[in-house]
Parts: sequence; C-alpha cells; structure tokens
Amino acid sequence: MSTLKNESPSIQKIHLIGICGTAMGSVAGMLHDLGYQVTGSDERVYPPMSTFLEHKGIRIMNGYQPSNLDHRPDLIVVGNAISRGNPELEHALDQRLSYMSLPETLKHFFLRSSHNLVVTGTHGKTTTTSLLAWLFHDAGKAPSFMIGGIPLNFQQGCQKQSGAHWILEGDEYDTAFFDKRSKFIHYLPELVIINNVEFDHADIYANLDEIKKSFRHLVGIVPRNGMIVLNADDPNALDVTRQAHAQLLEVGFSENAAIRITDLQAGPDGTSFTLLNTRFTVPLYGRHNVHNTAMTLVAAHSYQIPLQQLQKSLPAFRGIKRRMEVRGEKAGITVVDDFGHHPTALTETIAAFRQRYPGRRLWALFEPRSNTTRRAIFQKELPEALAQADGVLISAIARAEQLDPHDRLNVDQVVEDIRKKGRPAWHEADANALIERLLPELKSGDVVAVFSNGGFDGLIEKLLGRIDS
Repeated sequence: MSTLKNESPSIQKIHLIGICGTAMGSVAGMLHDLGYQVTGSDERVYPPMSTFLEHKGIRIMNGYQPSNLDHRPDLIVVGNAISRGNPELEHALDQRLSYMSLPETLKHFFLRSSHNLVVTGTHGKTTTTSLLAWLFHDAGKAPSFMIGGIPLNFQQGCQKQSGAHWILEGDEYDTAFFDKRSKFIHYLPELVIINNVEFDHADIYANLDEIKKSFRHLVGIVPRNGMIVLNADDPNALDVTRQAHAQLLEVGFSENAAIRITDLQAGPDGTSFTLLNTRFTVPLYGRHNVHNTAMTLVAAHSYQIPLQQLQKSLPAFRGIKRRMEVRGEKAGITVVDDFGHHPTALTETIAAFRQRYPGRRLWALFEPRSNTTRRAIFQKELPEALAQADGVLISAIARAEQLDPHDRLNVDQVVEDIRKKGRPAWHEADANALIERLLPELKSGDVVAVFSNGGFDGLIEKLLGRIDS
C-alpha cells in the first residue's frame, strides 16, 4: 500500500473532482488498483476515459453537485481545471473535507519510494518524456510514467509498472486553485531534464523572470546525489541552474557543451547523429528533436543502460499522437496534426517538416488558442515563425471575448506581416471558412500542417473529407 495509506489508515474512500481528465483518470485507476474505494465527478463524461473508469468499476457522477459528496470521502483530489465557484468544491470546503491536488496525490501515494526522473522545459516535454520512458521500458526496467500525451509505444499516457523508476512530464503550469506553484515542484526529482526555458503561460506568469524563478525552485530541490541534464545551447537553461547543488550534465551542439552532439544527417528513417562516440538514429526530424533525444540518451545511460541497448531501442520509438502525426493522405496531399503553438515550437517544427518532406510545398494552418498566443505577446514573433511555411491560414482567436481588445493578438496584422515576407496568407473566421479558402490552392504533393493545442473544430477530419481522392 502507499505511504500515505500507511500513515493515515483512515483513508479508504477517495473522490476525484474532474476525474475524466487524462491524468486524473489515470491516477484514479492506479488508486483503485491500490485497493482504495474510488469515485469521481466530471461535466464531460465520455469515452475513452469514461469507459476506462467504468471497466475499473469506478463510479462516475455526471456534473458537479454537492450531493456527489454524500458518501463522505476521506480524501478529495481536486483537478487543475476546478476553480472556486464550482458547487461541488464549495461544498467540500464548507464541510472542511480533506483535499489534495493531483501532483500532491502522485507524490504521497506513488513517488516517495521510487526514483523519479522529471522532464521539463517550455517545448518538447511530451516527446522527450515519452522517449525516455520507452528507452527504460525497452531495456527491461518496467518504468511507471505520466505523460501529457499519448505515446504510440504505450497507447496511454500514464501507467504504473513494477520497476523502481517513475518518469514524469514536469509541467511548469500551476498546480491547483489553492497551490500556484508549478506542478513539477511536487515530483521529488532525482534527475531533471531541462529542454529549454522561454516565456509562456501568459495567464499565470507576468514575464520570463517569473518562469525562471519557478525553474530555479525546481533546481533547488534536486538532491546533491541527483543529476540535472540541460540544454547547453539555451542561455536561460544555463542561467536557472547556476546555483544547483546536483551534478550538471550540459548537452548540446556548441563547443562549450560537456557532451556534444555532432554529425547530424537527415534521411528516410529519421535523423542520425553522434553522441558519446556512438552513432544513433531516431525516427524524428528537426534539430530540436535531436537535442531532446540526446538528453534522454545521456539520462538513460546514467542509469546504466548500455549505449548498444539505446542504439537498438531508439529506432523502435513510434512517436506521439499530435506531434507531427500523419492523419491522412488523399490525392497526393498529406495532412499532418501537430500540437505546436509557441513561436519557437512552430519555427522548429516547420523546419522539421522541411527535413521530413524535402521539396514539397508546405501549408501551415494555425489556431491562436493557447492563453499566450491569443494575446498580443507574440505579435511580432508569430509572423516570423509561420512565414517559414509556403502558405499560411489562420483562424479566429479562440475565446476572444474573454480578452480586452487591446490585449488580443491582431490576426489581421499577422497575416499582413506574413504577406510582406512574400508568402500567401489569409485569416478566416472558422474551420469551415478556412477549408473553403484552402481547397482551391491545394495540389498533389502538398503537405498541410495543422497547428493547434485544441480540436480546431474538427478541421482535420473535415478537410480530409473534402479533398477529392
């Protein structure tokens, strides 16, 4: 049983508010497997998470109501999306019921007795965490993992396995309505990977310095016998680790890197490179993916996984849903889904598309949906990034009515700035209008890259349905 259950034997019944979130549902399943009586509530109860929980025998209550707590749970886990005003949460507070955030729950029930590897950074966390989990898994270490996406090697984002290691995607976003520290602060890291540090999450951080402060907090809790693997080519990553007590391993392309990446070469099977005097091939494209791969190799090798084993495992990595994921090909037109939304991620991913599809015309379809890209913060950077494609179409700002007009991204200006760079660009009101604009422009051989951190109103399915075979 878990540490917390041993310390608090009165905990038998656990209720999760917001149970159908990917991480919440996965943790609910793991708590059930530990022997707790688990229930939960959500206002969006639908497959696949609802069927996963029902298969476990976990009762889900549709909607948030005070009556959902009539069974008086011993502990309530409050999801990150739950805020004050939620009637179920308000009732829990009124009744002085015990509650925790999801990261706290992971720490107390699962992480205290394990070796925890935490992958952090503004970009690339999901791919890097998935790859690290795969390297450990393929080496027979049976790691547990929590990933903010669906790795194709595992087909689920969170799983408790029998090994001694937990591999976690460390999000810098805040923990819960009552805990504004970053989630990664709770994960008891033995090893931390820092991919990069940039400004993002404008809804909770005022500037880059606040983000760096949070990363310094993380660096400050890595034990002296732990390790930090960092991007030697990122000045901000170097800056936040200056006062580290743990060993630093700097990985990068520059001559200043302690562990250098050299001899990059893109080919039909992905990208090959040399690291630690060993030649590797990863089925990914883009300099950023090579950098993140190299840090996972250094981390895995530090846990005594032989380089020859890593050489064998790497080509079998299948990638992540919504990370350069090919969704279909019709009439010679390839449609690809990607989660990219930050200007740096867009720039790097478009460059990766160029490597993967050399000589083909590339269309970038972008939805300003994140809490940062909806704002005018990247007014200059977004045109620079998107103009790396051959043509650009941008939808209306998601939830624009929630923002003051002076704070919103000026999409028309983004389009004008892209046109000034010699690229065709349009701004359309919604997915349907965007498809109508794009279809007459498409030719066999084109690649359509759809960038959104949401559903984009089903654009990909609609577009594939409209392209003539």
